[in-house]
Amino acid sequence: MKRYSIFSLARNAFNYHKDWQRAWRSPEPKSEYDVVIIGAGGHGLATAYYLAKEHGVTNVAVLEKGWLGGGNTGRNTTIIRSNYLQDESMAIYELARSLYEDLAQDVNFNVMFSPRGLLMLCQTEHELRAMKRTDHANRLAGIEARMISPAEVKTLVPIVNDAPDCRYPILGAYYQPRGGTGRHDAVAWGYARAADARGVDIVQNCEVFKILREGDRVQGVETSRGTIRAKKVAVVTSGNTSVIMETAGLRMPMESVCLQAMVSEPIKPCMDVVVMANTVHGYMSQSDKGELVIGGGADPYNNYSQRGSFPALEHTVTALVETFPIISRLRMLRMWGGVVDMTGDRSPIISKTDVGGLYVNAGWGTGGFKSIPGSGFVFADTVANDRPHPIAEPFGLNRFMEGRLIDESVAAAVAH
Repeated sequence: MKRYSIFSLARNAFNYHKDWQRAWRSPEPKSEYDVVIIGAGGHGLATAYYLAKEHGVTNVAVLEKGWLGGGNTGRNTTIIRSNYLQDESMAIYELARSLYEDLAQDVNFNVMFSPRGLLMLCQTEHELRAMKRTDHANRLAGIEARMISPAEVKTLVPIVNDAPDCRYPILGAYYQPRGGTGRHDAVAWGYARAADARGVDIVQNCEVFKILREGDRVQGVETSRGTIRAKKVAVVTSGNTSVIMETAGLRMPMESVCLQAMVSEPIKPCMDVVVMANTVHGYMSQSDKGELVIGGGADPYNNYSQRGSFPALEHTVTALVETFPIISRLRMLRMWGGVVDMTGDRSPIISKTDVGGLYVNAGWGTGGFKSIPGSGFVFADTVANDRPHPIAEPFGLNRFMEGRLIDESVAAAVAH
């Protein structure tokens, strides 16, 4: 893999950029691998990269039924933060946030990480108390975040409605200065290129129909491009995890729903931080192209739609207009949905299974993008060593049988 740099950019400019290498190969799948990863989204590609880099496991295939990064990785609102409440959640998300800071240098690809700061607005007294509780927990965990006053909120977000008689008054906010956003496509592309350079096969247009097992041991997968044998199979298929795992005879404690988002038409810069508002249930940031990236909640019913629905987006926009009146005059540019796996406690599953050689990484719900580097790092360690990484151990499947739930459903305000 040739390194990207200002010098390679200048050198290729003399030849009208005709000599750039392909970012990654498109190989035919081999008949057998040490590890097969199902799902070429951010989590799957990060797992493959860290398997190769940290553990020297390079005989790996990442299988994707569509195109690389075409699932939830390319269908989110790119928020990165770690200010969760539970100790286990703080550990995994802070690991991910810290890895994001150096990810561009690590994979030699500009992932456009922007630590612009993130505010979680407090618009009720109950929310203010809850955020103060989270503030204490984060401080004990060493996470840099703090409560700020309404005046500081107005300074950071001039477009916020701070009128004393407004419907949802600003009582303060919880501010994580090193939170922010990244470029979702670039994260997938960067991990793909770096993994490919270390010998990982990324096979697109290769749908997995069935996980093959013999007794209590995994044998490989049946795909649209034939049978592929494997000593280990790692399932990282957000939104479709329960469907894939059922082919191995395992039922997952999760459900699939559509999470929706939209972007406005481009406008001049008006906000340079990420703002989350749980009371009105919406969150917003501005992209480098000037679009306002707006997201809200998930559908209240199980579905596998990726189109979004007008009632859900109408609810989100109506609520946000109360807090940001200037957006009432904007036109919507596009809308979309992503299918997410939701567990009962709204925390992920990073686990071995009862089937030898079968591992699962799922249930990230609305927090998938922000966790990609940390998730891939600990999952690769779990797969390589056939035992849970210390940070991943609390997120095992056995917690549902033992009652050790990690409840982030309401503890961390808007769980996005």
